[in-house]
Amino acid sequence: MKAVVVHQYGGPEVLKFEEYPDPVPGPGEVLVRVAAASVNPIDYKRRAGLTKDFYPLKFPGLIGVDMAGTVVKIGSGVEGFSVGDQVFAMADDTYAELCVVKTAFLAKVPKGLDLIQAAALPLVTVTGNQLLAATGIKVGQTVMVVGAVGNVGRSAVFTAKERGATVIAGVLKRQMHMDEAKTVGADLVVATDDDTAIANLSPLDAVADTVGGRTAEKLIAKVKPGGVYASVVGLPQNAAKYPSVKVVHVFSKFDRKTLEFMAEAVRDGKLVIPISQKLPLSEAAEAQAAAEKGGTGKILLVA
Repeated sequence: MKAVVVHQYGGPEVLKFEEYPDPVPGPGEVLVRVAAASVNPIDYKRRAGLTKDFYPLKFPGLIGVDMAGTVVKIGSGVEGFSVGDQVFAMADDTYAELCVVKTAFLAKVPKGLDLIQAAALPLVTVTGNQLLAATGIKVGQTVMVVGAVGNVGRSAVFTAKERGATVIAGVLKRQMHMDEAKTVGADLVVATDDDTAIANLSPLDAVADTVGGRTAEKLIAKVKPGGVYASVVGLPQNAAKYPSVKVVHVFSKFDRKTLEFMAEAVRDGKLVIPISQKLPLSEAAEAQAAAEKGGTGKILLVA
């Protein structure tokens, strides 16, 4: 098969599109012909060696965690999946024409959802849902989602509204972000880089943070005693000053029911995960370079 192979840590130029041995499904696994993979920050952080202490690459190796495609071979002991099923997953080594996935980490693409589009969803939608869930927010409570126009943020906003919460979208003051935030379903938009706007915030029941840094240090002060500050990007450095606030670091874990629920919301137009570019798998270097420059849309690699 053709795959995007990494032989050493470095910039996007180390991503080489070349021949690589076909993977073989073992017990409880299926072989998927990849239709598309999506580019996530964890991908280029791995490529650059920023995660080698806890998520290293073995050279030559593959990267990628999101995938959608069609089952082409079944390993022993597999139940619930058949050859020809359209599936998507949070998996390993997805920048390739073929990918082996454990069925515990696999879901069927909901009918009516485009297979290529499905590749954009697993990591960001599950992470956003689990981030919001970690706040424990209830009907009638107020949560601020920081980085609300990002894909994890959008997913958290949607989940909060499904729970009946009042949602404040926290974004940068740039006009583009403020305007875009009005489309994600939040009840109010607040500029997180405007100290006056932050000072004027009423006390919050919870914060769901996808940004971190100095913004986190400012916002934890706005959480009510007994409230929750949940983050996917590390904890506020001043968290010790607020012992009455529960601080939770969220690590995304695959959950089939959550992914199916979020994907159905995308299919039905209730949640929008924008796709900014679709590039051939052979242009993974260009795709990662573009992703590292930032932006709100997902970049897909089409196999």
